[in-house]
Amino acid sequence: MAPSPPAPLIRLESPFDIDSFSEQLGENTIQIKVPREDLGEVLRRITDFMGFGIYVYRFSVRPEPADQLKRFVLEMQRVDYSPDARDWTPFEEKGRSESPFGPGSTR
Repeated sequence: MAPSPPAPLIRLESPFDIDSFSEQLGENTIQIKVPREDLGEVLRRITDFMGFGIYVYRFSVRPEPADQLKRFVLEMQRVDYSPDARDWTPFEEKGRSESPFGPGSTR
């Protein structure tokens, strides 16, 4: 049996990139770890994105399980407003359509 390769001594983690995060907006669910210094800008980009009214998210922010408060866990779930429930409910995919009027359109 051949010996397994040695484990790397240093594990490099790519730095957080706000622009890469912004490219994820539009997904139904997102979970990322955000450095403390970028949290304000990330929240601003989320609210700006939601300002169009097409994609709306329910999101929560909590400290990463470490005692230094250097990073935060951001969880996002796409939601739609339900007039019946009078609240924001989880988004349900109803199909895709080339029509700007949606999948049930007869136009």
